[in-house]
Formats: sequence, C-alpha cells, structure tokens
Amino acid sequence: MPDRYSSVAIWFHWTIALLVIFNLAVGLLHDSVPALRSLMGAHKALGITVLVLTAGRIAWRLAHRPPPLPAHTPMWEKGLAHAAHALLYVFMIALPLTGWLMVSGSAKRSPLNWFGLFDIPYLPVSTATGRFGHDAHGVMGWMMLALVVLHIGAALRHHLLLRDPVLARMAPVFQRR
Repeated sequence: MPDRYSSVAIWFHWTIALLVIFNLAVGLLHDSVPALRSLMGAHKALGITVLVLTAGRIAWRLAHRPPPLPAHTPMWEKGLAHAAHALLYVFMIALPLTGWLMVSGSAKRSPLNWFGLFDIPYLPVSTATGRFGHDAHGVMGWMMLALVVLHIGAALRHHLLLRDPVLARMAPVFQRR
C-alpha cells in the first residue's frame, strides 16, 4: 500500500480545491462585492468543470485505493474523516447540479456556456425547480464553506500538532525530511 496519493489523485485534489475555493468566494460574496458579479460567467463554467472533474476523480478513486490513515488514528477520527470526505464529494456534485437547476429554471435565463467555447444545454425544469435549485445552492454553498474550513483545519492539525504524514500524503511539499 503506498504511503501517499498518486500524482493523478493529487492533481485532481488541488485542481478541484482551487476551483471550489474560487467558486465559493464568487458565489457567496457576489451580492456584497459588486466587482465579483462580473465573474458569474466564470463561476458557472467552473462549476460545470468541478462537476466533470469530480466524476473523473471518483472514477480514479474507485480504481486506486488511497493510502491508509496512520495506525495510531482513533476509530472515531477515521470515521469522521471518511464522513467528511464523503460529504465533500456529495457537495462537489450537488453544488454544480443545483446551480445548473437554478439557471435552467430561471424565468430570465442567463447565458450558460463554457468560457464562450460552447453552450451548456439548460436542463428541462420548471421555474419551481429553478427556485429549489437557487435555495439549495445557497444553503449548500455555506455548508461547503464550513466543510472546506474543517478539512483545512484537520489537515493543519495533523501537520502542525500531531506531526504525522497525513498532509504530506496529498501535498508532498510538506514532506518532513
């Protein structure tokens, strides 16, 4: 069993992480920071990108087992880590889908394309479904932010307090020498 993630898994992790953080900032702050409103087209395109990359990441993950947590990790902590990771995957799928529902069911549809290169088809949904998508997207955005902060905090706890190799498995730059 390897002691770190594969380079493909690391690429998926950090690419999706950066896209999610950007999208959380734009999505959660665009109402209060007018300069971010101009980034909503990129927000939508990157959301679809996260959806596609997450599908690829799940396929990769099913074919490649991750390294085990350190042997000294308590069972409750392993269970919490697995639950948090499962929720991250759920949100990486559900947030783009609810955003897509929201745009598709809007009475005044805004353009939906991938960086101007091609159009993304609207989903065949009602305005009621679009409103559900809007509400769910907003709530899940805040939940995802909380989960991302928890995930980063846990990684830093492992690296700085427990001084174990958990963070270095996904970020080899933190490998202790």
